[in-house]
Amino acid sequence: MATAAATSVSEPEPEPEAEPQAGPQAEGEKDEAKAARTRRKALSRAVAAATYKSIGPQWIQRVRGVSESDGEEEYAMASSAESSPGEYEWESDDEEEEDKNQLEIERLEEQLSINVYDYNCHVELIRLLRLEGELSKVRAARQKMSELFPLTEELWMEWLRDDTAADTAADALDRERAYELFEKAVQDYICPKIWLEYGQYSMGGIGQQGGLEKVRSVFERALSSVGLHVTKGLAIWEAYREFESAIVEAARLEKVHSLFRRQLAIPLYDMEATFAEYEEWSEDPIPESVIQSYNKALQQLERYKPYEEALLQAEAPRLAEYQAYIDFEMKLGDPARIQLIFERALVENCLVPDLWIRYSQYLDRQLKVKDLVLSVHSRAVRNCPWTVALWRRYLLAMERHDVDHREIAETFEKALNAGFIQATDYVEIWQAYLDYLRRRVDFKQDSSKELEELRAAFARALEYLQQEVEERFSESGDPSCMIMQNWARIEARLCNNMQKARELWDSIMTKGNAKYANMWLEYYNLERAHGDTQHCRKALHRAVQCTSDYPEHVCEVLLAMERTEGTLEDWDIAVQKTETRLARVNEQRMKAAEKEAALVQQEEEKAEQRKRVRAEKKALKKKKPRGADAPRADGEGEKEWGQDGAEQPPKRRRLENSVSPAGAPWGQEADTGPAGLPAPVDAGPPAKQKEKAVSLKRDLPKVPHDSSKDGVTVFVSNLPYGMAEPEATLRPLFEACGEVVQIRPVFSNRGDFRGYCYVEFQEEKSALQALALDRRSVEGRPMFVSPCVDKSKNPDFKVFRYSTALEKHKLFISGLPFSCTREELEDICKAHGTVKDLRLVTNRAGKPKGLAYVEYENESQASQAVMKMDGMTVKGNVIKVAISNPPQRKAPERPEARKGPASPMVPRQMYGARGKGRTQLSLLPRALHRPSAAAQAENGPTPSPAAAAEAPKMSNADFAKLLLRK
Repeated sequence: MATAAATSVSEPEPEPEAEPQAGPQAEGEKDEAKAARTRRKALSRAVAAATYKSIGPQWIQRVRGVSESDGEEEYAMASSAESSPGEYEWESDDEEEEDKNQLEIERLEEQLSINVYDYNCHVELIRLLRLEGELSKVRAARQKMSELFPLTEELWMEWLRDDTAADTAADALDRERAYELFEKAVQDYICPKIWLEYGQYSMGGIGQQGGLEKVRSVFERALSSVGLHVTKGLAIWEAYREFESAIVEAARLEKVHSLFRRQLAIPLYDMEATFAEYEEWSEDPIPESVIQSYNKALQQLERYKPYEEALLQAEAPRLAEYQAYIDFEMKLGDPARIQLIFERALVENCLVPDLWIRYSQYLDRQLKVKDLVLSVHSRAVRNCPWTVALWRRYLLAMERHDVDHREIAETFEKALNAGFIQATDYVEIWQAYLDYLRRRVDFKQDSSKELEELRAAFARALEYLQQEVEERFSESGDPSCMIMQNWARIEARLCNNMQKARELWDSIMTKGNAKYANMWLEYYNLERAHGDTQHCRKALHRAVQCTSDYPEHVCEVLLAMERTEGTLEDWDIAVQKTETRLARVNEQRMKAAEKEAALVQQEEEKAEQRKRVRAEKKALKKKKPRGADAPRADGEGEKEWGQDGAEQPPKRRRLENSVSPAGAPWGQEADTGPAGLPAPVDAGPPAKQKEKAVSLKRDLPKVPHDSSKDGVTVFVSNLPYGMAEPEATLRPLFEACGEVVQIRPVFSNRGDFRGYCYVEFQEEKSALQALALDRRSVEGRPMFVSPCVDKSKNPDFKVFRYSTALEKHKLFISGLPFSCTREELEDICKAHGTVKDLRLVTNRAGKPKGLAYVEYENESQASQAVMKMDGMTVKGNVIKVAISNPPQRKAPERPEARKGPASPMVPRQMYGARGKGRTQLSLLPRALHRPSAAAQAENGPTPSPAAAAEAPKMSNADFAKLLLRK
């Protein structure tokens, strides 16, 4: 049947043969290859159609409720669609698409030969092979991917449907192959859909020997796996009951009764409908014990509903909700339900190593079932192969359950090829494996196969760390040589081989550890326990000469040993060596201290020189006369600075947008012009410019801000200073977030826009929504939108919205050309994984700084991207790529931290956050200025601190009188 269908479909093929072969031989071979691909596609479709026709009336109608006429009609539609002559016309577009697919398939296969752990590459290759109709290649690609990674529910369903549709289902061998595929599918994750598909597919073999037992076995296992699922377990129970109800035999009634009773004792959604169905189906009254179990399950369901509803309302991956659910189940202590909730959480959070660790730790300590424990550990390392803690725990679990040594060794080799992201991870996995090998050795024997294997593993570990790890990470990962130290201890304590231990310690010291006192003392303790006094003395003498961090400690240990065990000659030699060494160390320390003091003095001299230069510049500015054409706003006439006889009015601080006239009451507002700007002032003769300048200041409006409305207000900054009408420009942007009550731009004393404003909303949710406009470009400049918070009352408030901690799934890229756009960088990064977010770092003007942050879907993709992209050339620039780990920011210095033990605290308002700058103005009137101590010393005696402290304090009223005095 399949052959006939294939023949009928492939009839249009002679058309290419009728064409004149005028091209070269290479083109003829190319056409033959295309024709062969087309025949394979037609054959695969025909086989699928014939399979559907052959098995549809037999079991699909029985299981899925599809009538025979419906099946024939669907097949006729499929056949007619497949045999459409237009589908197999050799058009140029189809040929180009096929060539493009073939080239892409070859590229993906080559990429996988280089990096077999590229998950996205596997998925794309399978997709293209399915389009080409290469069924055997699709199977091989899927098999290879499933060996490396666990497949999602969607990938498994696609694979199962392809294979079950391609098999004839009449051959028992094909059905067994499908059963094996289903068994692999249900092992990766908990998948109710796959279990349901498995049960329905097994019904097709009910006519074969043992078919009925097979179906029941599949459904019973499905109930054990997902039957407790509160929201999705109902489908499995109902499918099982329908199957048992369809079987005509005497025992079916009791089987259905049993299924109803078992289901009603479990808290599931829509339990009431199931109970009503049971009442309608059962001819006898429902037993009281069943009703009690049902009521108890209803009560349990009420306890589970809050957690299930939280999962339904949250968005994937819902890790926090699953964690709360797990904590709840752990308190109840039901192992089956605990296992189920862990499995449900891992479906969406399979790349969270901490969740796998917690799950495996529970199984290791509580259930201790070998098959279950090892299965979870195996799945954990397949999902998160870059996490060394999972591999280490897997090796321990295999040893704990007496797994064969060969299998443990193979698992360790897989761990070495997993692609850890730190050099220390390789040291940790080697230590775990070496510990396992050490526990296998019977050290009572002088020599054994296990001991030789342990020594060979130690030697291989040292070679591996030196050649593989150092070349990749440019560091050993084991600077203190812990692996070599463990080897030396084993040789000395367990093998009584001090000669080998001494050789190992010599190697340790030659690797840069001879300068550390603790390394020498570790070796000395080993010699004391398993060596002799001569080697102890020799080790300490070498330590005295080489140690540079704590030589005094080593000298004390040497003298203590000679005091209890040595001769007088040994004592004299030790004293002489220690004194000589300590004298030389003290001399070196004095030279270092002198050098450091000289550097400090140089810095102080440079700082003093800078102070003098600033003082000279300041003095020159004071002596420099004002121009004759500059109007004076604070005095009458055009007089020079410091001119005698000139009456100087009291200076007042120019309050931003709130300057009151000299004789007006405090807080009185002046008239303003249109758009909130000062009223225009006509130019006049020079004699009247003073009055007009004062009027200009007086006309500036105030920008009041009510701190009680901070919740409905946002602070907008970094706006262009040349913005003509800030309110008119910003209002359309913020009205999209909600009703805007007021926009208050801030202007300078001259009426210039200062680049920031306050936006007040009617509702708080509108203000929160407006924060999303942060970094929106306004007239070519990124606008900063932040909450309106008084930082004087909240000094720890931060508006930086990005994480400053280590993020293993995010990359930091530097060295980018300034012309590189977001789209160009995203195209480069997409080749190594799924890019969730990409941010180009810009300055306050919106210009790129050559830096970027790229967030991938998981840590594995990020680590692969680091290895592939680091050192890449982008538009002539060599970029650097690393895992995002920003340096710790220095906390702002608090006032109490500046208070020294012997000096009073410097007020913050006097010097500001970064000390007193030359552009800072004093807020104290000149009439109240007191000369400094240095100035008084030149003209008279310096007053004592006590006298200065006894100066009378002035109240706010006194200051007001001084400021208003004319």
